[in-house]
Amino acid sequence: LQGEQRGEGRSKEAEKDFQYFKNTMDSIKQFSPYAKVFVLVHKLDLVRESDRQKVLDNYEKEVRRLSEGLSVQVFGTSIWDETLFKAWSDIVYCLIPNVNILERHLSHFADVCEADEVVLFEKSTFLVISHATRKPHKDAHRFEKISNIAKQFKLTCGKSQANFESLTVQNPTFTAVIEKFTHNTYVMLISSDREIPTAATLVNIDAAREHFEKISDTMKFGATL
Repeated sequence: LQGEQRGEGRSKEAEKDFQYFKNTMDSIKQFSPYAKVFVLVHKLDLVRESDRQKVLDNYEKEVRRLSEGLSVQVFGTSIWDETLFKAWSDIVYCLIPNVNILERHLSHFADVCEADEVVLFEKSTFLVISHATRKPHKDAHRFEKISNIAKQFKLTCGKSQANFESLTVQNPTFTAVIEKFTHNTYVMLISSDREIPTAATLVNIDAAREHFEKISDTMKFGATL
């Protein structure tokens, strides 16, 4: 009986939440019908792993029903893995104006540097803004993992009263360089070509900085670089 009562309590709370969500969607339809809506279904780690996708699908189905006519993206998230970082990165990506222009220039930059991959991070949060990939990688969550590592390293530097300027990691298979780039970004270059000196990569980053600052200046609305 107690279990049924708790379940009933949760059901009533969910109904209340969905009603609040519907009222919000109705207001958005009235005043901002072309708005992009992002919904995060959080704390999925509390759901048994085998049931998570089913639970998320049920939430997404109900969210889309209540927000019919609006542009909606639904993310399943948890603070215990990379899903929350990925969700916020995808949201930031959607808010950047002329992102296709940025991606085109990043692709050209990757070609010039002969890099496997170039990734642009937001300076404060280390969320992924955009990237260019020349060699496929099997880990779909690599950006979020790297972002979290860099963010933790940056926090450690802050505790030591040191500024995080750059980070270089080398092993027998690749070189990864993270450098301050534009006013609001860091850039990461990954190269598996051992014949490319790290110094050459740093020179290329320095040479490209002014060019990407100019691109940032053309982005007058929304998130900027």
